[in-house]
Amino acid sequence: MAERIVRFLKGWSVVPLLLLILICAAQAQSDPLPSWKDGQVKSAITDFVERVTTEGGADFVKPEERIAVFDNDGTLWAEQPVYFQLAFALDRIKAMAPDHPEWKTTEPFKSAIAGDPKGLAAAGEKGLVEIVAATHSGITTTEFSKLVAGWVETARHPRFDRPYTELVYQPMLELLGYLRDNGFKTFIVSGGGVEFMRVFAERVYGIPPEQVVGSSGIVKFELGPDGKPALVKEPKVEFVDDGPGKPVGINRFIGRRPIFAFGNSDGDQQMLEWTAAGDGARFMGIVHHTDADREWAYDRQSHIGKLDKALDEGMAKGWTIVDMKSDWLNVFPAAK
Repeated sequence: MAERIVRFLKGWSVVPLLLLILICAAQAQSDPLPSWKDGQVKSAITDFVERVTTEGGADFVKPEERIAVFDNDGTLWAEQPVYFQLAFALDRIKAMAPDHPEWKTTEPFKSAIAGDPKGLAAAGEKGLVEIVAATHSGITTTEFSKLVAGWVETARHPRFDRPYTELVYQPMLELLGYLRDNGFKTFIVSGGGVEFMRVFAERVYGIPPEQVVGSSGIVKFELGPDGKPALVKEPKVEFVDDGPGKPVGINRFIGRRPIFAFGNSDGDQQMLEWTAAGDGARFMGIVHHTDADREWAYDRQSHIGKLDKALDEGMAKGWTIVDMKSDWLNVFPAAK
């Protein structure tokens, strides 16, 4: 083998060989989406970006109109076995339990403290609302942000034993950067709590807090004991940014219809439809969770991130369906 390599190299002069090496290195470095497998899905993304950014082309879009929106849970980071914000709320219940002895005998708090998933499931949506209300209200927005920041730094995912913010999708991080490098403005449009996501969105995704649209509760302005103004979180829902609420949130908080949208569940269907309904070139993408080994495989029957009607519509209308197992070379960033 070594002799064949030597004979091969002798057939090249030094300069052409160096040029070949430099060309190969440049090609490797020029790929903006290295975690995406070469193929139809990757080409659909890069072809779209090239079309809308080529001045003089039929599909050219002015930079200020290059709006890209992304769901968060299941699209930018993982969402199993429970939504990560719910994991935060359950940890908060345990931390708060010593100050609430009545929770030991009161559902859904009893099941939350005991880590009983069946009891929590039996409590249903009403029980989850109670848990969120108890852990997300009665404090200032500043206090809440500090609690989230502390949890993000210390909490570990039960399966991967990594911080939750390390369970972001490497291919999607590359996609966000690629779009921004081509003049897109990237937004999160998620059913998750807006104040929860804003704590880490800029550090993790490069998306500043003012470009995060999410569900929100009512906050009230008041003066604290020290005379300083504060915003206090109340146990009342103001806006749910999921399903048909997503186009409403885009209209209210962004003010421009996106030309690029990515989701992963039926909760993103209306956002994708709203994006598709605009004039000119449009890109609609769906992350299909098909990789049980590196992540999870789920869609139509899942209680979390159910993908059923949106999948059918996406296939019928030619939206880009990302098969996680086949289209992503890497799922999560390398462990730090």
